[in-house]
Amino acid sequence: MSGVPNSLIARSVVSVLPRRVAVFCLAAVLAACSPRPAAQFAPPDPAASVERIYVATELDLDDLGRQFGQKRPSGLKFLHVDVSIPPTHTPGKVEWPEGPPDAATDFVMTGSHVYRGSGEMLGAMRRRSPGNETLVFVHGYNNTFSDAVYRFAQMRADFGSDEPGLVYSWPSAGDPRGYAYDRDSVLYSRDDFKRVLDALTKTGNDRVLLLAHSMGAQLVMETLRQAALSGDRALLNRINGVVLMSPDIDTDVFRAQAAAIGELPQPFLIFVSQQDRALSLAGLLTGRKPRLGTLKDPTLLQGIEGVRVIDFTALGDGEGLNHATAVTSPAAISVLKGLIAQAASGDEAFDDYMVLDADP
Repeated sequence: MSGVPNSLIARSVVSVLPRRVAVFCLAAVLAACSPRPAAQFAPPDPAASVERIYVATELDLDDLGRQFGQKRPSGLKFLHVDVSIPPTHTPGKVEWPEGPPDAATDFVMTGSHVYRGSGEMLGAMRRRSPGNETLVFVHGYNNTFSDAVYRFAQMRADFGSDEPGLVYSWPSAGDPRGYAYDRDSVLYSRDDFKRVLDALTKTGNDRVLLLAHSMGAQLVMETLRQAALSGDRALLNRINGVVLMSPDIDTDVFRAQAAAIGELPQPFLIFVSQQDRALSLAGLLTGRKPRLGTLKDPTLLQGIEGVRVIDFTALGDGEGLNHATAVTSPAAISVLKGLIAQAASGDEAFDDYMVLDADP
């Protein structure tokens, strides 16, 4: 194309893109050039609360920032991070420092420890929090280690979780330009994530509850599918429930995954919002196919036994493009805490917000 001005080529390309895709690409480039906050250590504050977050990750612990364009790391590492929640914390928010980190006003790290393996970590977890269930959080697209750990700490603080909580931090690019990189990273991480689940359910009494956000839901479903196809029903039977929050999964793919898994762990909940702008953009990038997290037509899941879809559209407040409404909207957090308490008391929960009970 010699002799054609580069500016003319650029105008021609943009002219054939849908306007929203062009805006998304521009926003991605601008966001990629902006500084990304990272978790920082600071002295504790006596008025703050502390969440101990256990972590399993392939990431190089000396380089926990963006991975975009880098060779994916290998080999699981296990650690914990103590995250201090400021006394001024607002439900749904992560208060990142705007200057020097201060535990009185900001999320900060006050301690950490690296374990020699999964067994040592599991022993420490059980000694600190007797019981046999671990809440496992799988983050989504465009997340750094710091993003995932602080978000999970916020969720645990806001919902008053008392069981041990572990983040599986898979090698996301941590960059909005890395959508395709992250989708490949999900496939890359399936075996390691299954190893983590195997370690957490090593004995017959150990159980896990899986909470996955966005593209992390794809990793969870692929790993459960892999366990089913290999005949590992023991692992599937040790999963006490699955929550897919704003899942970035093609609905047809989800149906195929569910069919391969067979009997799904219970309860099996999907949190959706029809105002999820992040997933709307993802749909454009994947051939205008709607994502599971923006489900509008409940008949698309008919015949999948045991799936409930909870619609949080009306409770969105615009935070984060409405991509995690259930845990970022104070109104949604209040409603969900009430539903959890209702379920814990033995009463039927979720009916008032249920889009579909997919039992045939």
